[in-house]
Amino acid sequence: MSKFLNWLAGELWGWPMMILIFLCGLIFGLGTGFFQVRKLPYVLKETLGKCFRKDALEGEGTITPLQAVSSALAGCIGNGNIAGVATAIATGGPGAVFWMWIMGLFGMMTKFVEVVLAVHFREQTESGAFYGGPMYYIEKGMGRKWKPLATFYGVMMIVGALGTAVWVQPHTMASALKSTFGIPPLATVVCAVILTALVCFGGFKRIGRFAESIMPYFVVVYTVFSLGVIFTNIARLPEVAGMIFKYAFTPHAAVGGFAGGTMILAVRYGAARGVFSNEAGLGTASMVHATSITKHPCRQGLYGIVEVFVDTIVMCSMTAFVILLSAPDVWSSGLNGIALTISAFDTLYGKFGAWIVSISVMLAALTTMIGYYFEYKTSVVYVFGEKNMGIFNIFWLIPPFVAVTQDVDLVWTIVDISTGIEGIPNMIAMLALAPIFFKVYKQWIKDGNL
Repeated sequence: MSKFLNWLAGELWGWPMMILIFLCGLIFGLGTGFFQVRKLPYVLKETLGKCFRKDALEGEGTITPLQAVSSALAGCIGNGNIAGVATAIATGGPGAVFWMWIMGLFGMMTKFVEVVLAVHFREQTESGAFYGGPMYYIEKGMGRKWKPLATFYGVMMIVGALGTAVWVQPHTMASALKSTFGIPPLATVVCAVILTALVCFGGFKRIGRFAESIMPYFVVVYTVFSLGVIFTNIARLPEVAGMIFKYAFTPHAAVGGFAGGTMILAVRYGAARGVFSNEAGLGTASMVHATSITKHPCRQGLYGIVEVFVDTIVMCSMTAFVILLSAPDVWSSGLNGIALTISAFDTLYGKFGAWIVSISVMLAALTTMIGYYFEYKTSVVYVFGEKNMGIFNIFWLIPPFVAVTQDVDLVWTIVDISTGIEGIPNMIAMLALAPIFFKVYKQWIKDGNL
């Protein structure tokens, strides 16, 4: 059974998925003149440049745009940025970083489209809460006959959220804190569950405030420590940049503990890690953005572009350069995942490097547990109704206690399958609703927003 599941996960996250995501990004990129790259300074000015201004808030919604993008980042910035990038380099070689960037650039447009559709088709319940996302734009945009597909997406999202957020993340966090600080896993889980319950069950606004108070500082601190390693080894930057671009298109011979890599491996692992990290094409983060206070879908879509930019172009790149610059032989030492990232930070910070990575893992895991509740609740409300949320809140708190005593490899496989399956109906819906997206986008441009 496990062999079949591993095969299915590999097929779902193989070339067909990468090509589908690439095509979505290319089609919408061509249709907008690659707006996400061409107008990136404008995007950054209109989002990061204004997100702290209270007077910039206009329109309906539940949480502020900063809280929305912080909550979305809380869900997607996780151990994929820390361990996933290391795995991509250890398996696919330095060239994997180039393909991670390519998927990030196309992912910026894919996420923009997802968010625009989610806000355009969102709805407000009797309780006053706003909900949106793939389930809503599949049903409302494509018609009620597609409701079974929307429901199927919602069920897969529930499975994926439970696996990703409250099974894998607590296990990873508990393991990291035990190995570095000797903290008993059960103590870690109890504290994490209590904090998660206090934040999540306080509603979307409380989650937004929590994410807003954590994520910007987490990104800045991780970037600062990463830049310490990068600037210390700045003399090797031209060499490393050359490796990234050279081995993106040519094979890399075996060296040290690195078994050697081909262009196929570089593309496969670089692209997959990029998508795993920023979740562009999966539709998950669009559920968070659908709750944001905004006057136009395209305006909130700008925050989707920024989300992928920060996640992949900034955070993943920091980890990649730390690993490749830290010493000539660290990336090819044979280490993988968290161990490789710790080894890279150790070259400058010594034992403190393990502290940096372990605390980063803890924060990434904790914020993922909390950030993913947005997607979980939105999916539960769509599939089972708002009145049944109470019982599903209990389901959110049980898995962490089981996870710390179990091997999570099988759970990771199930998560890979469920999230891979999510992406297929979401991207089909995006392509089907392309005329509506372009109509909304062109009207926004016509109204003088650029």
